[in-house]
Order: sequence, then structure tokens, then C-alpha cells
Amino acid sequence: MAKKNKEARQQVILECTEQKASGIPGMSRYITTKNRKNTPDRLVLRKYNPFLKRVTEHKEIK
Repeated sequence: MAKKNKEARQQVILECTEQKASGIPGMSRYITTKNRKNTPDRLVLRKYNPFLKRVTEHKEIK
């Protein structure tokens, strides 16, 4: 019988919240990994947005 392999680390996409609200064309997104066991909530990081040319808050989507 095969085992189900639930990995602790999963890949997540971070999307800029400020740019999404402002309606400026383009979208700043980053791909990173997180540990599901240690961080069950959605991840929020401050990352550089090249469209706005400053550091903004990026939240996990999906």
C-alpha cells in the first residue's frame, strides 16, 4: 500500500496588496516556500515592487 506523502514545505505565491488596490497596470508577484506546520496562516512579507519602485506589503494568495 502506498503512503501519502504530505510535505511540510509548500510553494506559495505572494502578491502586492497596494498595487492591486490602486489599479496601476502590472502585478508584482513573488514565489517562495513556507513550512505548513509552523505557519498555518497566510504569509505576509515586505518585498520590493518594481512597478511602484518601493517596498510594499505582499500577501499570500490562493
